[in-house]
Amino acid sequence: MFDCHVHAAPDVLDRIGEDVDVLDHYWKSEFDGFVLKGHYESTVGRARALARMSGMNVVGGVTLNQAAGGINPASAAAALIAGGRVVWMPTADAHTQETAGLPRLCDREDRLERTVFAVPPVEPAAATAAEQVLALIADHDAVLATGHLSGAECAWLLDRAKYYGIRRVLLTHPSYTVPGLNPAQVRELADAGGFVEITAYQLLHQPGCSAEMLAEVARAAGSRLVLSSDAGQPDSPPPPEALGQLIDALARAGVDRRTLAEAASTVPAELFLN
Repeated sequence: MFDCHVHAAPDVLDRIGEDVDVLDHYWKSEFDGFVLKGHYESTVGRARALARMSGMNVVGGVTLNQAAGGINPASAAAALIAGGRVVWMPTADAHTQETAGLPRLCDREDRLERTVFAVPPVEPAAATAAEQVLALIADHDAVLATGHLSGAECAWLLDRAKYYGIRRVLLTHPSYTVPGLNPAQVRELADAGGFVEITAYQLLHQPGCSAEMLAEVARAAGSRLVLSSDAGQPDSPPPPEALGQLIDALARAGVDRRTLAEAASTVPAELFLN
C-alpha cells in the first residue's frame, strides 16, 4: 500500500503525531510508503529523513501557498532540486478556500494579508509564473497536484501540462468541498489526463459526503482513480486505518475491490515513484 496524502506535526494545525509517529503507523501496517504533505512548508527534507530512517518510500514536496510566495517558481525549483517529487498548487490560500470559509493561516495570525492565489482563467496575470512552475515540474518529471483550485483552473493546468510534457497530474480530491466538482466534471478531467484522488478525509469529515457519492466519483475516474487518507488530524483514525476504512466503504457501495486495492497501491506508487 502507498498513501499519497498524509499530514504530520510540526504543522500550523493540530496533528495526530509528529513525523516519526505517523511513520510508525505505516511501518506497523506494512505500507510501502507515503507522501508527506504540508500546507505551509516544504516537506522534502522531512521526507528524506524518514526515508533514511526507515527504508520506506517517503516522498515530499512543496505547496504554493502564501508561505511559499504563492505561484512562485523559486519555491518550486528549490523543492524539486532538493529531491521533491510533487508540487501542489495553492490549497489553504487558494481563492476557493477563502470563498468557502475554510481554515487559512491568516485566520491564526491576523497581521497577515488575506491574499489568495489563482491561475488562469481565474487569474490571467498568473500565467507566466504558473507556466514557469510547470516547466520546472516537467524538467524534474515530478507530480503536478492541482490543490484546491477550481475546475476551470484544473482544466487549464491539464492543458498546459500536456504542452510541457508533464506525465503526472493528480487532481487533488476534486469532489471535496474545494473545488467541489461533480462526477461528470471529474470524468472530463480524467479523460483529459488527470488522476483522480478520493480521500478518507472526505468520508470522515466532508459535510454531506457519503460512500455512495464517492463511489460515483470513483466510477467516473475509472482506471485513473487514486485513493489516499489525507489523514493526520487528531479526530481521524491513524492514516493506514483511515485508508482501509475508505476502501471498505467504497467496496460496500459497489466499487470493485480489486480496483480499489490498486488505487491505493500500484497506481499512486507508479505516479509518485517510477
